[in-house]
Amino acid sequence: CAMSSPHPIRAAEPLREKAPPLAQLLNLPNLITLGRLLSIPIFVSMLTKHRFTAALWLFGAAALTDALDGTLARLTDSRTELGAFLDPFADKLLLMSSFVVLTIEQVFPGWLLVVVGLRDFVIVFGYFMVTFFTAERVPVNPSYLGKATTFLQLACVVAALMGFAANPQRYHWFGLLYLTVAVTAISGLQYIYRGLVILNSREPEMFSEQ
Repeated sequence: CAMSSPHPIRAAEPLREKAPPLAQLLNLPNLITLGRLLSIPIFVSMLTKHRFTAALWLFGAAALTDALDGTLARLTDSRTELGAFLDPFADKLLLMSSFVVLTIEQVFPGWLLVVVGLRDFVIVFGYFMVTFFTAERVPVNPSYLGKATTFLQLACVVAALMGFAANPQRYHWFGLLYLTVAVTAISGLQYIYRGLVILNSREPEMFSEQ
């Protein structure tokens, strides 16, 4: 019989993806996004001190960097996974910080924060649930209602910083708030429906054959 080899043959190990270098992760678009993240504590400090005019300028600058980092990433073909995560995270953190502080400062009514926060919680929790049950990375594609919700929430923050809440003709202000709550709630229901459709169209990973 053939002699056995003194060194057993090892199964080929799967190739591991090489981690991108730090210089690639910290490219210009990602640095701009990080700058927007670092500006949030300054923005919150301005809100707590009722320096609304300065906060409005900083909020506008953050909005410009939001458009700038995405445009640069596309033009220079430097899109990264880090940037894809940080960009919407920075936007949502800035917006949610605005709603929380302005509610504490009694500029926004509490029911507005409840609806906005509940929708965001449902979307984030639902995304992780869908990912867990399907074992797939589901692409995040904002709907038109979702984009309208973001626009109206931004409009609420800008209007508050411009002093609309203290305007004698407050029916314009409350009209914006009620419209924002309605669209936010409908958008949340739409994302719930989309999540259920995804779950219904795929076999849960835990029940699939091994």
